[in-house]
Amino acid sequence: MKSNYLLVLITCVLISCKNGTTSQSKKTSLDKKENLYFSKDDIEKINSTAYNYINRFTLNKDGVLNIHFTLEEPLIQSLQKIAPNLTEDELLEKGNFQFSFFVDEKIVYVENLNKGAGLKASKKEKLNHTIRLVATKKLDYWGWFMWLKFMKLGGGQDELSEGSHSLTIEVKPYVNLDTLKVGTILAKGSINVEVAKIKIDESLVPIQKIQPNNGWEISTDYVDIQKIEALNRKIVEGRFENINGLVVLKDGKLLLEEYFNGESRDSLHDSRSVGKSIASSLLGIAIEEEFIKNENTELKDYYNLNLYKNHSSKKESVTLKSLLTMSSGFDGDDNDYSSLGNEENMYPTNDWVRFSLGLPMKKEANIGKEFTYFTAGVIVLGDIIHKSTPNGLVSYADKKLFKPLEITNYQWEYTPQNIGNTAGGIRLRALDFAKYGQLYKNKGLWNGKQILNEKWVEKSLSKQIKQTLDKGYYGYLFWNKTYKVNNKEYEVSYCSGNGGNKVFIFKDIPFVVVITASAYNNPSAHSNVDKMMMEYILPAILEKE
Repeated sequence: MKSNYLLVLITCVLISCKNGTTSQSKKTSLDKKENLYFSKDDIEKINSTAYNYINRFTLNKDGVLNIHFTLEEPLIQSLQKIAPNLTEDELLEKGNFQFSFFVDEKIVYVENLNKGAGLKASKKEKLNHTIRLVATKKLDYWGWFMWLKFMKLGGGQDELSEGSHSLTIEVKPYVNLDTLKVGTILAKGSINVEVAKIKIDESLVPIQKIQPNNGWEISTDYVDIQKIEALNRKIVEGRFENINGLVVLKDGKLLLEEYFNGESRDSLHDSRSVGKSIASSLLGIAIEEEFIKNENTELKDYYNLNLYKNHSSKKESVTLKSLLTMSSGFDGDDNDYSSLGNEENMYPTNDWVRFSLGLPMKKEANIGKEFTYFTAGVIVLGDIIHKSTPNGLVSYADKKLFKPLEITNYQWEYTPQNIGNTAGGIRLRALDFAKYGQLYKNKGLWNGKQILNEKWVEKSLSKQIKQTLDKGYYGYLFWNKTYKVNNKEYEVSYCSGNGGNKVFIFKDIPFVVVITASAYNNPSAHSNVDKMMMEYILPAILEKE
């Protein structure tokens, strides 16, 4: 998940136009300093020469918003003025438009478009630009994503609070050399934004009372009710999108339990890559029971790699530990769609293990040293667990993990070979994800029984390798980060899945927090959860000093 922005100002001449619109033919009547215009036209249905420009937009009510601007020269020529020594190909590799968004004359968000935003031909030739920002449906289009990032990641939705505001968008060229170089303004325009009150069911805002028969002792400790109700309001308004559940444990007791957007206590939630952490648990148990020697064993101990494509001695020496820490050196990167080993290339195949083991190694792979998020490697771990344990992975998980935790209602997804899918997707109740988190908080102990080896828990939650996705660390299929609240830092290890799914296990404070969400493939999903944690949940449950 990633980011950037733009805006400006429309004058009294435009305001005087009937119904807040003016045709393109009246463009000359506008302030000459403003050459970026807004429309609510459905681009798919209207002739591109007949846009109806507007000076007013109602957020949360109007379904479409576009911007239009005309350059004096193609973008490539503006880039050449910034870096005249670069070739056209170099300029298009390192430069593009920069969009800046201002709300009430305050800069809120800046987006330096990546090289893939817009066609090369348009950057070399095009003068007239129309960009779709808001639509009645999700668009696979950079303009739509830019608006989403402005609103959800950049703080736009907080600045555009209920009432009247001015929104200005400013367009410049940029080239990212050793330092970022930005050119002069190419286009700029403003619009009045009315933010309508979001109609919600007010009965969903009050803190939800924990219902009986939950399987936990209820905590009566401090909760800032106003903070949680402010959070609930934002969830119900959709400002934090597609949040389904919130469970908080304190000292192993149930402090909060809330559900939203159609889910309930009994809902089996698709947690996506949270399931990867469960693969780590099962591997630890299998090592403790000596079905697997240790995590330092190598792929050659489990497979005849000569039978797979792209055989190399380096591949033979890939360790289970490097697969656990996403540092195996395979040519696979889930955050790069052009990567051979991207998970989206694996799913259509009929043998995920063969796909994974057949991938080449990176030419300069440094096994165990460089983090690259690689789902296919966790499929290999699942296959090794399946081959090494009695009756296979699913049976082993039920007997050794779920039954001891008294988790009886769950649902696996399966690989094409009918093996439990360790890439993610296992469905549990939010309360049962909380049990799983508490097991790690207890250092592997549950009801007096040591389910996980304490040293394995420690290694799993520790900072095994630095990762660049959010500048935190990674353990054995667990993430690590630090939250800062009221100038105090709180270290946390956590499971994480697409859509904003999290199981947080705090290091020095007595909390386990579960958030289930279904904002799948939404670029703001994880940042929304971070905002929920730092601005609402942690302030609400930490005792005031």
